[in-house]
Parts: sequence; structure tokens; C-alpha cells
Amino acid sequence: MEELDMIKDMVKQEMDAAIKHLDHAFQKIRAGRASTSMVQDVMVEYYGALTPLNQVANVSVPDAMTISIQPWDRSAVGAIEKAIINSNLGFAPSNNGDTIILNVPPLTEERRRDLAKQAKGESDQTKITVRNARQDGMKELKKLDGVSEDLIKDMESQIQDMTDSYVKLCDEHLKTKEADIMKV
Repeated sequence: MEELDMIKDMVKQEMDAAIKHLDHAFQKIRAGRASTSMVQDVMVEYYGALTPLNQVANVSVPDAMTISIQPWDRSAVGAIEKAIINSNLGFAPSNNGDTIILNVPPLTEERRRDLAKQAKGESDQTKITVRNARQDGMKELKKLDGVSEDLIKDMESQIQDMTDSYVKLCDEHLKTKEADIMKV
């Protein structure tokens, strides 16, 4: 019985991780307004080492269409600008010597559709991960010896119910993100 609970917990942890990853992926997909999460994955060449942007500068959002990046070391302005350009985020950084400003252009209808497709792709990938977690759990159940078939069938049913609820959760997250993207 303990083994059954361990398998169920393992499957649940994998599914929770998949949903967490989906949320993180959705944060990177912009929905019309500026956010510090848009540049959180930018890596800056700083004194010979790749360093996350938030460790070399203060990143803030002064208004809905602007991201402000203020380096702690003025000599890093050029490196930060280069990193933003190389990250293919679609921003053209401008600097005044102290601060780098990124103007977030308003989204066109076509770009909104592309972002919605990207969000759907992330959601579909998460559903695949959830189903793979279910499959792994089912394989583990089949390997068990000395456990009654009724208990195994019951656990399979519980894992399937859990899978269905996580797939539904993916759809809900996608619906929310799509509404956010398409809102003008």
C-alpha cells in the first residue's frame, strides 16, 4: 500500500512541476504591457562570465510601455545593451549613459495571434508532460508484485482522474493567457 502511495505522489510531483513550468513559460510571453519577466532570462557578459541581468542591474517598469534597466556599474551599460540585442527579444535598447530604456511597442493583431499560438504550444507541451507522468506511474504500477489487482486498478483510476484534472488546469491557464494576450 505504501508503494502505491509513493507512485501516486511521484506522479503528482511531476504534474505539479509541469504546471509550474507552464506558468513560468507564460510569464515570458508578453501580453501588451511591459514586465520585468520579459528580460529575466537575458544573460550579460560581465567581467568574462555570463551573469543574469538582474544581478548586474536594477530592472523596473516605470509605466506600462517601458522597461528601465539601471546598471550598478556604469561600465556594464554596453554589455547589457549587447546582451539585450543578442537575446532576440525584439527590443531596441536606448541609453543615456546611466540607464537603458526599452520601449515596448503595442502589439499588432498579427503579433497577438502569434503569441496566442506560442502559448497554445506551451500548453500542449505541458499536457504531453502530464500524460508522460501518468504513463510512468502506470508502468510503475505494473511492476509491483504482491499487490492485489483491485488495489492496482483503483490506483490507476486515481492517477487517470489526476491526469484529467491537470489537463483541464492546463486548458484553464491557456484560456486565461489567451484572453490576456488578445485584450487590447
